[in-house]
Amino acid sequence: MTAPTPHPSTEGRTPYPVGLLLAGRRVVVVGGGQVAQRRLPALIATGADLHLISPATTPAVQAMADAGELTWHARPYRDGDLADTWYALVATDDPAVNAAVSAEAERERVFCSRSDDAAAATAWTPASGRDAGATVAVLTGDPRHSAALRDAIVDGLRDGSLAARQYRSHGAGVALVGGGPGDPDLITVRGRRLLADADVVVADRLAPRELLAELPEHVEVIDASKIPYGRFMAQEAINRTLVEHAKAGKFVVRLKGGDPYVFGRGGEELLACVEAGLPVTVVPGISSSISVPAAAGVPVTHRGMTHEFTVISGHVGPDDERSLTNWEAAAKMSGTLVLLMAVDKIGAIAARLVEYGRPADTPVAVVQEGTTAAQRRVDATLGTVAAVVEAEGVKPPAVIVVGDVVNVLAAAFQP
Repeated sequence: MTAPTPHPSTEGRTPYPVGLLLAGRRVVVVGGGQVAQRRLPALIATGADLHLISPATTPAVQAMADAGELTWHARPYRDGDLADTWYALVATDDPAVNAAVSAEAERERVFCSRSDDAAAATAWTPASGRDAGATVAVLTGDPRHSAALRDAIVDGLRDGSLAARQYRSHGAGVALVGGGPGDPDLITVRGRRLLADADVVVADRLAPRELLAELPEHVEVIDASKIPYGRFMAQEAINRTLVEHAKAGKFVVRLKGGDPYVFGRGGEELLACVEAGLPVTVVPGISSSISVPAAAGVPVTHRGMTHEFTVISGHVGPDDERSLTNWEAAAKMSGTLVLLMAVDKIGAIAARLVEYGRPADTPVAVVQEGTTAAQRRVDATLGTVAAVVEAEGVKPPAVIVVGDVVNVLAAAFQP
């Protein structure tokens, strides 16, 4: 059932906006199709005593009933169903049923929303969205216009472009935010929202740089880059920076590439803040271990080909006494291996994997600067990858994928 075009008689009518507190109160929805499926989650969230009346439902609506989120009366509407009801929603494709429910609602003085005829309703359902505990509801009489306005407002709140964002509710503290693999659009909504609230941002080299350019002038940005083979800021100094600024009353965002807990030392930073008595928020990020291969046409798993994938840090080689990786076990697994921070060690790693049983002709994909404009993919095998990486001048950051999944989508990505 599609949303109707607003009835001409709704023009010029001015609805009175109000927020209904429906927790524990009887609410009746008549009709179990697509319209009800869209509207029910918001009603469930209110905590209402929700009753659905319909001979049949969509699978999604039935799942809500099976989960106990509403009571489904599997029968047609009957006069009297709105007794003791506070609010009703009519969403069937039968005009006679819709008119009958509206008539009962009018007699019982129950506010009633209709999906088929706004002019015959006593309540309109707004286009609504939520951000940081606030509900935005838009009523125009035109569902498409309402939805467009709703989206513009909610998007502005989430990305910090609306001035209301400056009235933030955060006190002093630290947020460990995963910025994703590099593309600024791949940070989470919550991560971007917290970044817009920051007084201080402590950023890694691999954090999305474009996001920093959007910050207001008053925000202090501290470079915490750990550039390979170059100058770096010791982890202890990063911890101390987070603690000192938060204790000075600032809201500090630690913006990291990927996910804070996937080889990002987020655990160490959290412990340092907790030991200092500071509140900490952790916002997961999209890890480069799965997103970069995906962006380059490599699924880390594929049905009938692999039942596991293993993510390994290659920042120390197999011969290094500091290595904690069981390379023999990794070689003997049949699934995908994803190597991070392994560009300069790939020769030794590949040789060790072959030594322990991985075939030398196992496909390998090396993806440099994944998800960014500079992304490039270089293909090889375990037997050739060291030479190919050197010949192609591959530099960090790069994600290396080992396994048959490297070629599974090759045909689909051919020009």
